[in-house]
Amino acid sequence: MDASTLTRRMVLFGAVLAAVGAGSAHAQSTAGSQYTLQEIVDAGHGFFGSTTGGLAKVIERAFESYGLPNGYILGQEGSGAFVAGLTYGEGEMSTKNAGNHPVFWQGPSLGLDWGGQGSRTMMLVYNLPDVNALYTRFAGVSGSAYVVAGVGMTVLTQQNMVVVPIRTGVGARLGISAGYLKLTRGPTWNPF
Repeated sequence: MDASTLTRRMVLFGAVLAAVGAGSAHAQSTAGSQYTLQEIVDAGHGFFGSTTGGLAKVIERAFESYGLPNGYILGQEGSGAFVAGLTYGEGEMSTKNAGNHPVFWQGPSLGLDWGGQGSRTMMLVYNLPDVNALYTRFAGVSGSAYVVAGVGMTVLTQQNMVVVPIRTGVGARLGISAGYLKLTRGPTWNPF
């Protein structure tokens, strides 16, 4: 085998290794892949604005309960309910070691819940093994008490993964409901 053939094979081997590494999109919780409280608070204030004084307290509560997230989503959503409800939203997930990815969510709810709201939403993502694992259903119970504006937190789970939506919204909504959010790569009207 001559030197040029060997060089071509080594370049090809290196390109294959680089492609495999780039395509894996791992977001595992390793030191350095998680976000600190200050990083999340700064991202939240940059997204929600500095007028949301209760935001830092809600984020601190999530950190006390679940630790350091290895991803977060910033987006907006709209929802409404009269016993049965629907939620639709869109945003972008950020991870330290797998980049940014678009995400859409939709889902039904059922309970003692009525009203409507428009929300800016930050979702803290815990125990995300890789980006593809995010695109599934996360179930939970939600309580709402919006009258003009407010900050609220919900906890949704799927196996070991936890998603904590933190919402600040405008509208009039009151109640408690059970449901799920289905996170997808693209928009859809189907909440199921």
